[in-house]
Amino acid sequence: MTDLIHTIANSLDSGTVIPYLGPDMLSLCSDVQVPATPLALAESMTVKVSVPHKIRKRLTQAAQFIENFKHRKSVVHLMNEAYASSPAPSPLHKVLAGSAAQLWVDTWYDDTFAKALSQTPGEWTQVQGLSQSEHFGDWVAAYGSDGTLLPDMPATAERLLYKPLGSHSPASNYLVSDSDFVEVLTEIDIQTPIPAAVQAFRSGRSFLFLGCRFDDQLTRCFARQIMKRSSDQHWAVLPEEPTRMEARFLQEQNITRIAMPLAQFSEALIAALQVDATA
Repeated sequence: MTDLIHTIANSLDSGTVIPYLGPDMLSLCSDVQVPATPLALAESMTVKVSVPHKIRKRLTQAAQFIENFKHRKSVVHLMNEAYASSPAPSPLHKVLAGSAAQLWVDTWYDDTFAKALSQTPGEWTQVQGLSQSEHFGDWVAAYGSDGTLLPDMPATAERLLYKPLGSHSPASNYLVSDSDFVEVLTEIDIQTPIPAAVQAFRSGRSFLFLGCRFDDQLTRCFARQIMKRSSDQHWAVLPEEPTRMEARFLQEQNITRIAMPLAQFSEALIAALQVDATA
């Protein structure tokens, strides 16, 4: 396992690995005041708006009900309230942001990793997925490191943060309801919603999945399409025993499972990077 972690550290140093971050990255942060799981987010929304009991714990369905019977603005308002706080980046967030990686994929709604990037020298671009109910015909929007909307989508970028589900900052873009995902999933197989810069940069590179689970079809579909045409070597820190469908996904995508708690992996990776830096 030590050799594997050093291999990943070397890949980060050389910029040949793409960190792919999930909701559980928030478990590494202190004083987290934002929902850190789909269930927690669903509960934060449905405690404020009444929805049928059978969908209260189903995030996309609950959001869709609110969108249908209240308004899309109600969904955005609830999401803004849920993610108004921005947790302080963990040491792993900071190390990844300061690494030689040039593309990061962040699949949750909080602003933590963007904050980590803002604490590193240099410019970076953030690209967020857009809801078709609010931005029909536009799949993504690009923002400068200062939060300014960019007039053109960059074909390439030296440092790019890709938020396929959107994020709280800078413009409250969210993919969260059933209809949001239906629209994207009808096009994602032909790569339409995935920015050209992401498609170009992933070629030949490996992905490192951190804080992710693949125990539902939605997360597997997004990961599969985002990593399409990349390297044939990837890693996922997954301490829990994989479900049958997760195990099949890992095998299909040539993802090596690292059966280690994320906090323990974080410590080991940071130590390996420090060793490499002094070697």
